[in-house]
Amino acid sequence: MHSLLKINTFINNQQTMSNQYETVFIMTPVLSDEQMKETVEKYQKFLKEKDAEIIFEDSWGLRKLAYPIQKKSTGFYHLIEFKADPTIIREWEVSFKRDERILRFLTVALDKHSIAYNEKKRAKAKTANAEPVTE
Repeated sequence: MHSLLKINTFINNQQTMSNQYETVFIMTPVLSDEQMKETVEKYQKFLKEKDAEIIFEDSWGLRKLAYPIQKKSTGFYHLIEFKADPTIIREWEVSFKRDERILRFLTVALDKHSIAYNEKKRAKAKTANAEPVTE
């Protein structure tokens, strides 16, 4: 009985604990800039409605695909790093699958090393952009 209590406590803690995730999705290249922004805003709104915290976002722009997807050779890449309850990830991914504007997506749960690496990379980029140009 004692071990069953431990398991229930562990499951309850896992459900209330939020994890950090990173999702990269590729949008079809036939979208206009406005349609692309609407698509990104749709997923930002989804996360906000689910009480997720968006940590970092980056639009990688139009890039060549490694192989054709739905007869397309390019796509608009977008990255979102966020903290969320693990229970919303299934719904998050289903919304990508149902959206015809999305060619591919990948959501990864970040471990402590990945989180540290991303923070270090962002800090390095911030200092590189903040350095004044001397003439």
